[in-house]
Amino acid sequence: MAGSNFVDYVKIFARSGHGGSGSAHMRREKFVAFGGPDGGDGGRGGHIILRGDKQYWTLIHLKYQRHQFAEDGEAGSGARSSGRNGKDIIIPVPLGTEAKRVMDDGSTEFVGEVTEDGEELILLKGGRGGLGNWHFKSPTNQAPRYAQPGEDRQEGAFILELKVLADVGLVGFPNAGKSTLLSVVSAAKPKIANYAFTTLEPNLGIVECRDHKSFVMADIPGIIEGAHEGRGLGTRFLRHIERNSVLLFMIPADSSNIQNDYQILLGELTQYNPELLDKERLLAITKCDMLDEELIHQMKEHLPEGIPSIFISSVSGMNIPQLKDMLWEALQK
Repeated sequence: MAGSNFVDYVKIFARSGHGGSGSAHMRREKFVAFGGPDGGDGGRGGHIILRGDKQYWTLIHLKYQRHQFAEDGEAGSGARSSGRNGKDIIIPVPLGTEAKRVMDDGSTEFVGEVTEDGEELILLKGGRGGLGNWHFKSPTNQAPRYAQPGEDRQEGAFILELKVLADVGLVGFPNAGKSTLLSVVSAAKPKIANYAFTTLEPNLGIVECRDHKSFVMADIPGIIEGAHEGRGLGTRFLRHIERNSVLLFMIPADSSNIQNDYQILLGELTQYNPELLDKERLLAITKCDMLDEELIHQMKEHLPEGIPSIFISSVSGMNIPQLKDMLWEALQK
C-alpha cells in the first residue's frame, strides 16, 4: 500500500430506489365482459448495501465514487405481472469498516460495522413496491380501480471509517522501532528510515509463533504529544488502535525518561478513548543490542509498574522469540 493509496475515511451520499407502483389494470378479453382487476405489484426499489471483501485494504475506490444511487423498482402491469425489482448497489469495503449516518444537525449516528468477508450491512432500504388492484377486490368492490403507489426512496450522507483489524497494535513515538520489529517478526515490508512519520499508514503483518500458531500485528504511525487533538497524524491513526486486543508499547533504550514517555503515550490514548486502557498492555524497550547486562539491570528499576516488560533488539534478534510468546499469552487472556 503506497501512502497516497491508503484511504481510511470517506464521506458518501447514497440514495435507494423508489418502489414501483402497483397496476390498476382491468382484465380485458374478447369473450369476457367483466374480467375484473388483474393489476400486478410494483417491484422493490434497490437497496444500498455495504459488503465486506477481504481483497480490499483501503476505501480509496470510494474517494471518486461518492454518489451511490440505486435503481427504482418497475411498475406492475396487467395479468398480475409484477414489476422487476430495482438493482441493489453493493459497495465492497475492507473488513473493519464502520458506517455512520450524518444527521441534519451535523452529528453522526452509528449504523453498523462490517468485520467479516461477505458480511452485508444495508445502509438504505429501497422503497417497497405498491400492491396491484387485484389485492383490493372484495365482495362489495368487485372492480377496484385503486392500486398502491410505490414507497418512496431513502437518501442520506454517510461517513465510512476503516479501523484496521489486528490482534496486536504497536504504540510508540516516531522512530521507536515499530516498523523494524514488524519487518523482523513477519513478512511485511514497511518503509523504514530514521526520520519521523516514515509510516504514514497502518501496515499489517502475520506473526508466526510456535506450534503453527499466528496472530496479526499492526504497525501504526507514531504518536506525538497532542495526537488526540489531531497534532501530527492525530486521530487519523488512533482509531486503528481501537480494534486491537493487545497494545505493545515500544520505547527505545536511548530515551531520556522511559517512565515519562510511557505516561505521555498512555495519556494520549486515554484522552482519545478511555476504553483503550481496558486492553492488555505490554512494554518493549527497543534498540537494546548496545546494552550490557548491568545497564539493563539498572534500567529495570526505573520501568513503569504494572505492565509486563521486555528488552529487545530487532537488529540482533535479542528476545524476539520471548516477545512473541508474551504477546501470544496476552492474546489468550
